Amino acid sequence: MRTRITLACPECKQRNYNTTKNKKNHPERMETRKYCRFCRTHTAHKETK
Repeated sequence: MRTRITLACPECKQRNYNTTKNKKNHPERMETRKYCRFCRTHTAHKETK
């Protein structure tokens, strides 16, 4: 059972990426270093609601 999640940049608050994750294996919120085109840097994007 995979659910869709949205990843947001914590610095500019833009929601940049959509991805999926398995909530059964990873119930906690996901955090990944991704490129933010608004900040023009790599930042740790966090899962939003």
